[in-house]
Amino acid sequence: MNSHIVSWLLAIPALSALVVLLLPRPWERTVRRFSIGAMLLELLVSLRLVFADYSTAGYRFVEQVQWVESFGISYKVGIDGFSLWLVILTTALSPVALYASWGSITTRIKEYALSFLLLELGMLGAFVALDLFLFYVFWELMLVPMYLIIGIWGGKDRVYAALKFFLYTMVGSLLMLVAILYVVSSYRELAGHYTFDLQELSSLVLPALPQYLCFAAFALAFAIKVPMFPFHTWLPDAHVQAPTGGSVILAAVLLKLGIYGFVRFAMPLFPVASQAMGPVLAGLGVVGIIYGAYAAWVQRDLKKLVAYSSVSHMGFILLGLFAMNRNGISGAMLQMINHGVSTGALFLLVGVIYDRRHTRMLDDFGGLAKVMPWYALFFVIITMSSIGLPGTNGFIGEFMVLAGAFFSRTPIGFGTAWFVMTLLAATGVIFAAVYMLHAVLRMFWGKVVHEENSTLSDLNLREVLSLLPLVGVVFWIGLYPSFFLDKMNPAADEFVTDFTVRYDEGRRTSEPRLVDFELLKRELAAAGELAVTEGADQEGRP
Repeated sequence: MNSHIVSWLLAIPALSALVVLLLPRPWERTVRRFSIGAMLLELLVSLRLVFADYSTAGYRFVEQVQWVESFGISYKVGIDGFSLWLVILTTALSPVALYASWGSITTRIKEYALSFLLLELGMLGAFVALDLFLFYVFWELMLVPMYLIIGIWGGKDRVYAALKFFLYTMVGSLLMLVAILYVVSSYRELAGHYTFDLQELSSLVLPALPQYLCFAAFALAFAIKVPMFPFHTWLPDAHVQAPTGGSVILAAVLLKLGIYGFVRFAMPLFPVASQAMGPVLAGLGVVGIIYGAYAAWVQRDLKKLVAYSSVSHMGFILLGLFAMNRNGISGAMLQMINHGVSTGALFLLVGVIYDRRHTRMLDDFGGLAKVMPWYALFFVIITMSSIGLPGTNGFIGEFMVLAGAFFSRTPIGFGTAWFVMTLLAATGVIFAAVYMLHAVLRMFWGKVVHEENSTLSDLNLREVLSLLPLVGVVFWIGLYPSFFLDKMNPAADEFVTDFTVRYDEGRRTSEPRLVDFELLKRELAAAGELAVTEGADQEGRP
């Protein structure tokens, strides 16, 4: 079981989707129970990953089987400190989102469950793939079920939103495919054989111009998925039109694949371009923080408010990632988990009130704390998480990101642009408190001004069971973040060390060449020119 645990994580949703497909359509209750049971089994299996030893960097539970040998395509999967918590986030939130959906999804139950299982398969596959072709297959696979979830079970303008989501993502993906093929062909010219294996391709050093072009292609695909300003315009439409379960997964997991793509593929393969363009992308992240916060503040639709808040929060993650130090990178990875938990919970709460009132407009509420006290309690707790109140998960992630950006040693300068970006990003914390507390004030306090609100029912058992695990994680990460960070930090240290060596080699090359970076790092460490991973300081480079 342990030696094939990652494959089991992919097999369970795939086989479960096949079973759901074969079940008769009238067996709706069986479909609901079976799909939830399969996802809970998936969660239990994934928890085994947490108990592995992550005290050193590197991949765990690696499996590799040749797939298309003539082109060097293989089924290669594995887990490290970066992908671990993203896998757990996926397996934990998928059953929550599906379970919460059964209150509002009443048609095509079989197809909805099938779409969710395939979506979970695609997300997990993208997080564990260590072969670029395999990654691309799972990356594209995710589009189909999410397109169906939005387009079939969404709101009035669901077809428009689904097409916009699909076309935006597809355009970026095709350019990334071209870049992948260029990298593979460049490797073949030097090594004499094809390979899509990420670890083998990581030995390839490209000159500056090809790096810039390939990085731009990868970055566009990932920036659209994040979504990074100004490629964010598909997100509000998709969120508003998607059903509650689709919005939860879209915000909590799918957006994280863009950041993960930068960490796993774009930055290691193209370090020279990453170093040069990193401050620009971080700056766009800061623009997204302020723009997203302002756009959220002026929204009157509660779901749009939460959607634009995602644009703002993802800007923090970009800023921390391109700060290129342990605090920034670990903070960015932790903040991805935090955003998934808090924003996923917010979309669940929006779905609760919409099911009762069939409106999301803030003007239609008021005084709900008197009518729905438990709903108000959960909403306020998640609001405190979203704005980063100390003691909640949002605080530690944002603090680490801002600290990482402030102490950035990237070439753009320590005391100038990075200081300004950190200062501007910090204002986003204030803006988040403004727009979230403004929404809480309008929804819950004051008199019940609309008669329809006076008879609303409070949270039922299904809704409480969906929200309780997320509230627990809010305080778990907020009060004991080291449980999560201890498994990320070695990977972050190794990432910074590895990136530094690759960047230095990339600057010196004018022709494509292959370099054994593991041997090079050992030689540099032996010569005293490179600190070992454990010696990399938390503020900057090794």
